[in-house]
Amino acid sequence: MNRLLTLLVLPLLFSCSTEKVDTEKEGQKLMELSREWSKAAATGDIEKIINYWSDDAVYISSGQPTLNGKQTIKEMVAGSSSIPGFSISWEPISVSVSKSGDMAYMIEKNRLTYNDFIGNPIITTGRVVTVWRKNNNGEWKNLVDISVDDVE
Repeated sequence: MNRLLTLLVLPLLFSCSTEKVDTEKEGQKLMELSREWSKAAATGDIEKIINYWSDDAVYISSGQPTLNGKQTIKEMVAGSSSIPGFSISWEPISVSVSKSGDMAYMIEKNRLTYNDFIGNPIITTGRVVTVWRKNNNGEWKNLVDISVDDVE
């Protein structure tokens, strides 16, 4: 009987001691983090830009092969930065944080500019879904980044 009682009571004790996560507050942190990342992208500082991705990140973009891992994504960022007239910015639209507070996803809009072959700027917009994971240090890192072009 004592063993049965212990099995029933222990989960209750542990569940009561678990700190409830303020998902709204975490969501606001993530929205600000995304805006900060967008500003970092405007600097062209590759190391600063790449720091927002996790080491095991995945990047998926319209018409491009899937990129796996931070190093492969870094090569894409460096290559994009060398395109004449290249710039990218985005704005988060909404965020949803898991009840446990360690995973989240955002819906975002982006704007991409680059020059055509004679130097005229081309501007495209897209829709983005990003998946975020909180690491052991309590930092949010982008785990999955999926971008599709808007239909014109």
